[in-house]
This record gives sequence, C-alpha cells and structure tokens, in this order.
Amino acid sequence: MCGRFLLVSPVELIRRAFVVAGPAPNLAARWNVAPTTACLVLRRGDDGATAFATLRWGLVPSWARDMSGAARMINARGETVAGKPAFREALRRRRCLVPADGFYEWPEEGEDRRPVLFRRADRAPFAFAGIWEAWRGPDGTTAETFAIVNTEARGAMRRFHHRVPIVLDGEARAAWLDPAADPTPFVAGPAFEDLEATRVGTHVNSVRNDDPRCIEPATDAPPPPTPARPARATKPPGDRQGSLF
Repeated sequence: MCGRFLLVSPVELIRRAFVVAGPAPNLAARWNVAPTTACLVLRRGDDGATAFATLRWGLVPSWARDMSGAARMINARGETVAGKPAFREALRRRRCLVPADGFYEWPEEGEDRRPVLFRRADRAPFAFAGIWEAWRGPDGTTAETFAIVNTEARGAMRRFHHRVPIVLDGEARAAWLDPAADPTPFVAGPAFEDLEATRVGTHVNSVRNDDPRCIEPATDAPPPPTPARPARATKPPGDRQGSLF
C-alpha cells in the first residue's frame, strides 16, 4: 500500500533523471503528500515523449457519477488491476509514473507502530507505477486523477506492511508508459531489498504537517511491550472457598 510519500527533488533533477520533455509545473517540495492532493506525474504525450502533468491522487473512473470515491481509490492491486472495471482501461491505455523521493508505511503488527520511511540509499528519486483517468463533470469540466499500483510485500519489507507500491527502474519505465507494451510483467513488482528503512517520528501522521520534520529519525524510545496477561487461575478441585494458595 502507499498512503503517503514525499517528493522534494528539484523539478530539473526530475527532468534529467527521467528524461522528461516540455515545460514543468511549478510545484513546491512536498514532505507529506496525501491522497486527493495535486501531484506531479509523468506520462506519455501525443508525440510519444515523456511529459510532466499535474494530477489529483485518487482515481475517479470516467463513468463515475461524481468524484466522491477518489479518496478510496488511491491504490490499485497489481494482481487484480487488469480485471477491475475502475482500472482496466487505464491500465491498457493510460499508464503513468509517479516520481517520489520516498514513501511512508505504518506497521500493521508489533508493538512499535511508528511510521517508517523508505528511500534509496543514494537518495535519488524513483518512480511508482501509476494509472490515470480523465473524468468529465456535468458542467463540462475535466478532472484528471491517478492511482498507484501496488503488490505483495517481499523480503524485509514484510516486517512493516503486507503491501508495497511497485517501483519501476531503468527500461521498465519506458515500457510502462508505452500503451503498446504489455503491462503484465510489471504488475508483480520488484523486491524492495535496495530501499533503506528509517523509523521516523509521528509528526508525519497528520496530513497538515508538510515540512522537513516529517523525515526526521525518531528520537523517542519505542513504546514498551504490552505485558502479557497472566493466565487465569482455576479453582482447585473441591476448593469451595476459591483459594489460590
């Protein structure tokens, strides 16, 4: 799953890293990108070149009556994306890359539920596999939205969450953007062994906080383990007083 990420690299660095053509939108650094907000994405233009776009996070199918379901469709499962009515046409025709410098996960199990930040060791930006859609409202306005494709976590990542966003690298990026290419080989997703995990503080928990404090390593101690409940004592046979000795 991916519910928050960060993108703080300058747009010109993104342009060079992903070989993007055309003008770039003027977007500020984001330390805590949350669903339903406008995000920088990369998609194929009419001329076949990779171009910048600004889309809202939370896919709204073209046939939806309104945009109320956008917050629920921020992710698409790689195993089922090709068959879901809300996603299958976007997977076939409208794939995109979502650049990021890292993403956050909140552990599902264990005593320490503080958020974890995942980044490349060299701190270079990478790209999630995404799909996008255009929705036209009753008044004729058009809203372009996207979802991030995720898959089952593998390796060390499973310690923190059972789902992870699919990260595309190298030649896979160009193939993902090509509508003539089969997306099936990519939706299984790569392993995440090359991403560093850093436990960060709870500042990032609030979507209202969007500043460098979101990525600061946690300095407080993890919460103490919950003491195990003692087994309930049973009355010895024949002990009418209920004595526990």
